[in-house]
Amino acid sequence: MTFKRLYVRCIRDVRFPICVGMLFVMLLMTGFIPHKHVTISVDGQRIELNTPYSAVDNILSQAGVAKNEKDEYNVTADDNGDVVINVRRAVPVVIEYQGEPETMLTTKSTVAEIMKELGYVGNRYVIDKSGDMGVVADMHIKVTYVEPVTIPAKPTVDTGIGAIPYSQHMTMEATAYIPSDGGGSGITATGMVAQHGVVAVDPQVIPLGTKVYIPGYGVAIAADTGGAIRGNRIDLCMDTYHEAISFGRGDVEVYILD
Repeated sequence: MTFKRLYVRCIRDVRFPICVGMLFVMLLMTGFIPHKHVTISVDGQRIELNTPYSAVDNILSQAGVAKNEKDEYNVTADDNGDVVINVRRAVPVVIEYQGEPETMLTTKSTVAEIMKELGYVGNRYVIDKSGDMGVVADMHIKVTYVEPVTIPAKPTVDTGIGAIPYSQHMTMEATAYIPSDGGGSGITATGMVAQHGVVAVDPQVIPLGTKVYIPGYGVAIAADTGGAIRGNRIDLCMDTYHEAISFGRGDVEVYILD
């Protein structure tokens, strides 16, 4: 008995539940699957067909659509709930890295997606195409690796309050003074109060406002000048006359702090 004859007989037969069971058994024995409507979008065309298959590869084969190894597809549904298979063909592109060209197949939509896939991301890589540029067949993308610039660490000096970077180091002849020396007002050339931590310099050698470190004296600021302070000389302000006399005159190491 054919499937069609059995179907018609079941419709007319009062023993409908028994017929349904017989139909189910016949479906299993014959492998029959109800056809469904599928649309395939590929190569700018839309192919519509009815198919008993569920596997995408089988449906594409039925439609005569050859799928290459690198091609990709996604499955969606249209407004009617029918299956839509969107096939994206892989296209050849040339990636030239450090002067060495290599052809690859890709289904990526933009240059940025290809670069991300290959790991060419970050400021170390210069790409000759805009990241949002669309990918087309035989596109040539040039990638250049830029060596990172290593900035050498600046030297530091231990000031007793921590290690501080310095830009220059010099040996200078040093003398000492107290706030009442000079005009006696205790006010420096920059308007600061003369006290320990303020030094007089030749602004042509050390600009006023510069922070310095002098071992044995400490961190100071160049905020004063003096008629005798010319060239490679520095005058250290002391709090007391005794300190100034004890220091006397001598060479000191001066670090220009950053």
